[in-house]
Parts: sequence; C-alpha cells; structure tokens
Amino acid sequence: MSTVPSTPTAAPAKRQKALTIVSLVVLIGLAYGGYEWYAGRHQESTDNAYVQGNVIQITPQIGGTVTAILADDTDFVKAGQALVQLDPADAKVALQLAEANLAQAVRQVRSLYANNLTLETQINVRDTDVLKAQTEVARASDDLARRQSLVGNGAVSKEELAHAHSQLAQANSALAAAKAAVLAARDQLSSGQTLTDGTKIDSHPSVQAAAAKVREAYLALHRASLPAPVDGVVAKRTVQLGQRVAAGTPLMSLIALNDLWVDANFKEVQLRNIRIGQPVTLTADLYGKRVEYKGTVAGLGAGTGAAFSLLPAQNATGNWIKVVQRVPVRVALDAKELAAKPLRVGLSMEATVDVTEQSGKALADAPRAASGLQTEVYAVLDAQATAEISRIISANAGNGRKP
Repeated sequence: MSTVPSTPTAAPAKRQKALTIVSLVVLIGLAYGGYEWYAGRHQESTDNAYVQGNVIQITPQIGGTVTAILADDTDFVKAGQALVQLDPADAKVALQLAEANLAQAVRQVRSLYANNLTLETQINVRDTDVLKAQTEVARASDDLARRQSLVGNGAVSKEELAHAHSQLAQANSALAAAKAAVLAARDQLSSGQTLTDGTKIDSHPSVQAAAAKVREAYLALHRASLPAPVDGVVAKRTVQLGQRVAAGTPLMSLIALNDLWVDANFKEVQLRNIRIGQPVTLTADLYGKRVEYKGTVAGLGAGTGAAFSLLPAQNATGNWIKVVQRVPVRVALDAKELAAKPLRVGLSMEATVDVTEQSGKALADAPRAASGLQTEVYAVLDAQATAEISRIISANAGNGRKP
C-alpha cells in the first residue's frame, strides 16, 4: 500500500491563512476600539434611567358618602370629566339656607336705603314747620308790641295784654319744638347713613357676608362631584361605592401620559461634562433598540439620591465604605415621539448624552418661564358661584334698581 506524501508548502499556507485571519480580527478590534474611544469620550451613558410623570392624586375637598364611581383603572379621562360623586343632600340644604339668608340681607339693606329717603323727607317737613313757627313768633311779637303801646291809654286791658304774652310764649315753644324735631330727624338720618354711606346694595357689608356664605355653600355642593384636573389615565383606584370619605382622602390617581420625562441617574464622575440643553438618545426596554427617542437635558438634580432618602447615609462613622453616588438628570422627551410610541411611568430606559457641546450651564440659574402643568377646572365653579350670587341680589333688589 502506498501513501501520498504531503507537499512541503501545505503547512506554511495554513499558517499564513491563520495569521491573516488573526490580523483581520486584530485590525477590526483596533478599529472598533478606536471608534469607541473616539466616540465614547463625547458621550455619557447609563441604564439607570426611568420614565417619570405627574401622578395626580384625586382627593375630595369635602367629606361625604360615595354614591357613584365614574372612572376605573386604565380608563382615559378628559379634563373636567367627573370621576367620583359624593352624596350632595346636606350640601343642597346648606345652599338653600345660604341663598335665603342672602335674599333676606338684600331686603334688609333695601329697607336701610328706604329709611334714609323717609328721613330726608321728614327733615324737609320739619324745616317747613320751623318756618311756620318762626312766622307765628314774629306775628305774636308784633301783637304784643301793639298792645303794650296802647296800655297807657287804657285801650287794652291787662287781661288782653297777658293773653298776648301767652301767645308769644306758645309761639316760642312751638318754634323750639320744631327745631328740636329737625335736629332729631337729622341725627336719625346721620345714624342711618353710617350704615349705607359709600356702598350699594351689592357691595354692602351685610350683603357681602351673606354672599360669601352662598359662595361657600355653592362650592361645597358642586365639590361633591370630583372632576379630572387634566387629561390622563386613571390608576390605583382605592375608593369603593358607599364608602364614607373625609376631605383629603386619596381615592385614585391620574397620570398625564402626554407629559412624561426621564430621570437618568448618572454617576457623580459622569456629571463633569453634562450641561443643560445637550441632546440625549434614549431607548426603552419596552420597544428595544429599534425605537429611539430624542431628548434634551432639562436640568440636573440639586443633590444625590442618597441625600434625599428616608434614612440618609451616616458617613461620619468608623466603618465607612465609599459608595459612588448618583445624581438624577432630567431629560425632556419630544411630544410627537411620545404620542407615536407611548410610554408609561416607571419603565426602564437607557440614556446616552452627547456632551460635545459645552456652552450650556451645569445648573439652572433662572426661574421657569411658565408653569408646565396647570388646570382651569376649578376656576369654573367660582365663576358659576358669582353668577348665582348676582342672580339672587338682582331678584331681591327691587325692580332691578341698586342705590
């Protein structure tokens, strides 16, 4: 049996091929490492990042018994939509009583203005009485003077002269009484005017006090229905039908999923190059690497997470071990991307900050230009209460007139 001898060039060829493969792998590794080094020095990354949002607790402003639950977990609700209804019976009674008191206060104030008009008329009458009394005094004085001039001739008897003296005294008494009546009427008018000066019916203190009670009762009645302050999704409902709840009791939560952000917790050694306004690339475990979100550094936390923990670390101890701290960096998300690929509070994220641009600030040094979260839901009730108060005052002011 014969064997085929191997050629002397077979072994070197295999070694050459192996060296070529190793060289390619090394070159690829060096190229990749060089790229990572070049690109990585302009980036800061962390997988310790989570979606955050405003978790709004729905709590009643008054106590009561739950008669209806109008939204449940996972339901989407619009701002102003009723979520929970409390029994309004007691609040209705209180409002009816307050409205009756306001109507009575308006009518009582009307009587004050009417009394002042009556007193002004009485003063005019009393002034006329004074003029009449003054005329009588003048006439009685003339009669007495004529009779006194005739006493020496015997033309006037002593009895007639005494009668003239008596008429003059009576006229003086009537004049004094008329003047006293004028002073009394003016004092009464002054006293009445102290209760009405500088006011109208709707601005009188008594009416204002009664109107405040109506506003309070009106708001309490309509607060028996708990509205959604913003658009959002209901979560963590704990309230039950028939439950007696007190003011401030958490009933459910509402999360505005259209206004989310990411808190990326970077190590303290990574913060030296992070600035407000730098672009951030984010991926969510929910969608994987194929979906990227474009964010922006909105701000850096004022302290580490450990500094705000329930039990802060006591580093001034003998058994001390250094732990690298992390600081939350707030990343704003693009609203359009968020609408296309919705996220939820608490989801895990990976964040990579491009730190090439260093012109931004490390900490905010100016107030926010405008509030990012606000609601007008509760302002509507106050406007409705004002309209109800105006209606009651107009209905009781008399012919729609307000002095």
